[in-house]
Amino acid sequence: MAKRKRLAPPKAGFLASPVAAPILPDAPAEAARRAPPIADVAAHASTTAALEEMSDTLRRAREEGRMALELPLDQIVTDYLVRDRINVDEGEMEVLMTSLRQRGQQTPIEVAPLPDGRYGLISGWRRLRAITRLSEAGEAQPQILAFLRQPEQASDAYLAMVEENEIRVGLSYYERARIASRAVEQGVYPDTRTALRSLYHAASRAKRSKIGSFLTLVTHLDGALRFPEALGERAGLFLAREIEAAPALAKGMKARIEANPPENPADELDLINATLAAAAGKAAAEKSKKQSLKPEIESNMTRKIRPDLQVVQHGAGGKLTVKGAAVDEALIVDLIDWLTARSDADEVAK
Repeated sequence: MAKRKRLAPPKAGFLASPVAAPILPDAPAEAARRAPPIADVAAHASTTAALEEMSDTLRRAREEGRMALELPLDQIVTDYLVRDRINVDEGEMEVLMTSLRQRGQQTPIEVAPLPDGRYGLISGWRRLRAITRLSEAGEAQPQILAFLRQPEQASDAYLAMVEENEIRVGLSYYERARIASRAVEQGVYPDTRTALRSLYHAASRAKRSKIGSFLTLVTHLDGALRFPEALGERAGLFLAREIEAAPALAKGMKARIEANPPENPADELDLINATLAAAAGKAAAEKSKKQSLKPEIESNMTRKIRPDLQVVQHGAGGKLTVKGAAVDEALIVDLIDWLTARSDADEVAK
């Protein structure tokens, strides 16, 4: 019977060491652990496709205005459009600047790309002005968040500006009329009627009519009034009617404002009222003068009843002369009878 061989216990460090993989002669050491070439090609193609898809998504988001861009302040052209805001209340601006200090810019502005590489401001003028002030004071970086827009026509840009301001901060009737007037001057719209219907398409017909009335003030007084946005609806409509009836009023108002520039809206309204009062007094004097001359103007007035019969009024004394070939005894009798019947009727009425 064969003698059994006894096995020795395993060595402690033998299993702890990694098992070397078989290596082909003259092959690099890492060759055993490389993936097959087809896997490398597939991985590269997948990575490239993912990057291209992400790049395309970001490009479309940027072009479609769905991604906010961080633009330098000096690259924003503020006069790309005629601004609808005339004056900004300093109290409102301070509130906006305080909000920007505490919370940063929450809502991007809207801009359009320009051929020279800069960006034209469409909406967000107040935010741009506030951030510019903070930047100049060293309280903010000289950059602003913006959405890129691609308006096909200038009218689209104007419409975007008006709608944004209508939603955020209501414009005065004067400011609404002014932007319509400027859009027509720049050839964006052929006439003011088209401008009003396009820019304020969401407004009622009555509201558009009121804005149209304020166009009279823009036409005659823009640049002369210091606080036109402070004109209320009723005051503005009344003033527009007065100027339409007497365009010379605007010239008098400009002269008064230039001679004594108002420091606040109340002072300007006083100047406007003074001009209207002076014009009303002059009109009343002219009317009184015409009335006093009326009897003299109508003296010796002849009314032709028919070719053979005329009536002549002599002055204001109530003297009448009836003359012509038709005047005979029968006509005189008929006239006396008519006057008698008229006198009797008046007595009964009393």
